[in-house]
Amino acid sequence: MSKVLMTKLGADLLREELVDLKQVQRPRVINAIAEARAHGDLKENAEYHAAREQQSFIEGRLKEIEAKLSNAQVIDITVLNANGKVIFGSTVHLIDLGTESKVSYQIVGDDEADIKQGKISVNSPVARALIAKEEGDEVEVTTPGGMKEYEIESISYEP
Repeated sequence: MSKVLMTKLGADLLREELVDLKQVQRPRVINAIAEARAHGDLKENAEYHAAREQQSFIEGRLKEIEAKLSNAQVIDITVLNANGKVIFGSTVHLIDLGTESKVSYQIVGDDEADIKQGKISVNSPVARALIAKEEGDEVEVTTPGGMKEYEIESISYEP
């Protein structure tokens, strides 16, 4: 498996989820299975089947998170010297030259991307166009919605 790029915050959130799954969710489901077994016939026991399904989901998610963390290349933006350029983890404040509206995006790993939170994947067309650019640069991006032109208003490097 290849390296999975992620920010320090993204790795921390995955570790928190891992702890919750192991220490809270898994024991809760094990107790639910034991309780459902105590009710008798397992063939027609909906509680038992639901708990087993939940257990399967939890175990699958545990394996997925452990695999991502074991292959993670965690990048702490606060210790890098970007020399004023857009890099992985930086937040880019843009002006849409077509509409004059402002938008900000943080460039993160694929698993952390969430457009509602202003986080875009490093592999997205917008991020690929922005990487290595500087404040004041104009960038053309081919998006599914058509060609967009942005000017980089500023770049910040907070986590």
